[in-house]
Amino acid sequence: MADREIITSSFPVVEDMVEKKLEEVVTILGSNETGKSYLYDEILSMIERVLIRIAMRRSNNVKTAAASFLGISRNTLHNKMVKRKISNNK
Repeated sequence: MADREIITSSFPVVEDMVEKKLEEVVTILGSNETGKSYLYDEILSMIERVLIRIAMRRSNNVKTAAASFLGISRNTLHNKMVKRKISNNK
């Protein structure tokens, strides 16, 4: 364990809520898996899309404000929106 960093959540109650919901999602997505699983990538992609959509709604579709809300640069937000096929008016 010398090289592993132990990270604790600043919001343990919220983390517990997220874990319970993700357990349900993992059960649904993982039920038909045969062969190599892409569950990790799928979940991260979903969470990123949801966070971006929430940030865009809260910022009235202003990318600079949405990026600030998420703690990322506007260019990073734009690139993630392109990669995840998220339009500016969702």
